[in-house]
Amino acid sequence: MSAPTVSDFASAQQAREAAWLSPLATLSYPARRRREEEDSGVRTPFQRDRDRIVHSKPFRRLKHKTQVFVSPEGDHFRTRLTHTLEVTGISRTVARALRLNEDLTEAIGLGHDVGHPPFGHIGEDVLDRAGRERFGRGFRHNEHSLRVVDVLEDLNLTDPVRDGILRHSSGAGEPATLEGKIVRLVDRIAYINHDIDDALRAGVLAVEDLPAREIAILGPTGPARIDTLVNDLVEHSEAAGDIAQGEEIGRAMYALRSFMFERVYLGPTQRAQAARVERVLRGLFDWYCEHPDELPPGEMPDRVIDYLAGMTDRFAIRAWSERFVPQGLAA
Repeated sequence: MSAPTVSDFASAQQAREAAWLSPLATLSYPARRRREEEDSGVRTPFQRDRDRIVHSKPFRRLKHKTQVFVSPEGDHFRTRLTHTLEVTGISRTVARALRLNEDLTEAIGLGHDVGHPPFGHIGEDVLDRAGRERFGRGFRHNEHSLRVVDVLEDLNLTDPVRDGILRHSSGAGEPATLEGKIVRLVDRIAYINHDIDDALRAGVLAVEDLPAREIAILGPTGPARIDTLVNDLVEHSEAAGDIAQGEEIGRAMYALRSFMFERVYLGPTQRAQAARVERVLRGLFDWYCEHPDELPPGEMPDRVIDYLAGMTDRFAIRAWSERFVPQGLAA
């Protein structure tokens, strides 16, 4: 018996997708990449994209990047990596239920935050303001995530994965695929609920602080709320032929999101963290602009922004301490 060929695998996969996937799903073939390359004999193009992302250095660094709480004491707080894994798992559940392309959904989910800077959204805000003031150029993590996979790592991902990564954030336009729309919405479903869990663990919120009406609608625990939101999402998306939420559930979710912005994301604990993050990132930004010899080669402002955005929290703190904290008397 001869070994299966690349064309054998692709043909078999195309037949499976034709038999199983919804007519609204994004098909795995043909692969649309910026540079053409031969298909794999054991993986679909989107599976290859998934593996390229997971094996990249920026993906590994997510384990030491803040989700909400900077340098938390406990081991059970989310990081940018665990957030990414939660988003990806929930997104795959939705894609499977709707008979959409799970491999594409997974690749977008795993890659959506690879360009996130240290210190979460506080760090993103600091980099954005610093870049605008010095270079007239802002910073958005979704745009930088695309730069990471396209330029800094040169992963040659397929166009649907690149589109989903870029458009997972509000203000970036609608994703071109239903799979990308799933990740965009599930990103919010995941962070609202796991951030509540972390805020409760940190003592920033108490259970009785949570808005009673929305909790009654969505559920008393994070898993219960996610289950409610996912079931609602699947039911209404199937009926609409698009990615959609029911009016009551969607309204409750966004009310809960507004509550989190008021009490957690922009609350007193985060404001205290913001002052420390501002001191560290602003200090490093100004330092590297004045000492470009310490940066990798390239053109400014890319050199300083790429370098700072790629840092983990602990690397940034160490770099700042080495430059701005007295290190003791020389021997």
